Amino acid sequence: MAVHPVIERRGTAGCISASKAPKNEKWMESMSDKDLVVCNGTVMTMDPAATVWDRGHVVVRDGCIAAVAEGDPPDGCGERLDAEGGLILPGLVNTHTHAAMTLFRGLADDLPLMEWLNHYIFPVEGRMDGDFVHLGTRLACAEMIRGGITCFCDMYLFAHQVARAAKDCGVRAVVGEVLYDFPSPNYGPIEAGFAYTRELIETWRGDPLVSVAVQPHAPYTCRPELLQEADRIARRYGVPLAMHLAETETETRQILERYGVRPVAHLDRLGLLHANLVADHAVWVTPEEIALMVERGVRVAHCAESNMKLASGVAPLPDLLAAGVTVGLGTDGCASNNDLDLFGEMDTVAKLHKVQRLDPTVVDAATVLRLATIEGARVLGLADRIGSLEPGKRADLIVVDTRQPHLTPLYNPVSHLVYAARGADVRHTVIDGRLVMRDRRLLTIDLETLLDEARARAALVASWVA
Repeated sequence: MAVHPVIERRGTAGCISASKAPKNEKWMESMSDKDLVVCNGTVMTMDPAATVWDRGHVVVRDGCIAAVAEGDPPDGCGERLDAEGGLILPGLVNTHTHAAMTLFRGLADDLPLMEWLNHYIFPVEGRMDGDFVHLGTRLACAEMIRGGITCFCDMYLFAHQVARAAKDCGVRAVVGEVLYDFPSPNYGPIEAGFAYTRELIETWRGDPLVSVAVQPHAPYTCRPELLQEADRIARRYGVPLAMHLAETETETRQILERYGVRPVAHLDRLGLLHANLVADHAVWVTPEEIALMVERGVRVAHCAESNMKLASGVAPLPDLLAAGVTVGLGTDGCASNNDLDLFGEMDTVAKLHKVQRLDPTVVDAATVLRLATIEGARVLGLADRIGSLEPGKRADLIVVDTRQPHLTPLYNPVSHLVYAARGADVRHTVIDGRLVMRDRRLLTIDLETLLDEARARAALVASWVA
């Protein structure tokens, strides 16, 4: 068994079982024809020891990972999903996006953030309805399934429709209704927004795929009282609090002028800088602020390509990681990226920080792959359920087809996943134990009809900005 660089390999199964999960051997003794067995591939567990099997298999039962083991599974048990020598790994986790903005892809490019928001995005969003968001989210789910994303965190309007679309498509999602000072095209005044958020949490509580986060937009669009009430709701229900934070230099100046402190200190003074907070972007943070974020346990969604396109700056990812901040990767929305491709995001993240620091060793491939899987799950508070292939966790996994010119030869699978693989290389996608894409064919979405509907809706959007 060859040893690839930056990957630790072990001679036994070595997977760390989730709480109370039976050991692999017990599961293997009870295999049935109802199991899904993903086999004949390199299994990249992303477990704490970064265990990789050159030839291994994963057994899925009742939505859970029943076993992860080396070699071939026993004959005659379960439905076989043959990886044909490809890579079997956890589904990717997109820690920050605005899914329905797929319908705004390419609508307004090459603009500064504030001009982009105030002159284009906010005006067209004011004309949306729930059906618009449901359609845009289904389009996003199709793109994400095909690109290996099995879980996403969404901040947007008409969040019930986001949740329903994700559920319909079989995609795991953390959803939240965006809250801000001005009236929303969904709920109207902010008091109704708080009520909507509470009802959202109560409606989706206990759902196997959909969970909820409280998501005020940002400190520059939310007065302190709004932020504090949002935090109270999040604490009351025990759900994450997520918001854009320190995304641009302009935002930082605005908060400093308005409140006398920078964004991180502003949230700390309000009592919102804590372990339940997911900070989206965190570009303009100082070493002292990073130290405070570590002390408070703040988690970060890093959206490098969106930050690059909007010229927001380069987040100090190496410093965040070195300090011990939990970080995951996010694509942001399709109006500011312009895709939902975490493979492309991984490649960009690894290279951006090398050139920015003039150091080819920073943010290596193994680190970036963890940010897109287990660390992303940790950012969303889901690491006990997803993000790695370990017995007892929910079965969110993908198979990457390596029989491609750009993936041949294969010396190091981690390197290939970060620097060479593309979303189009994902062959099979399994979410919560359900096969949602097989051989590149979506099983939960009528793609042709969806694309026709999206094109028709795009004609309406074009008329809004004409």
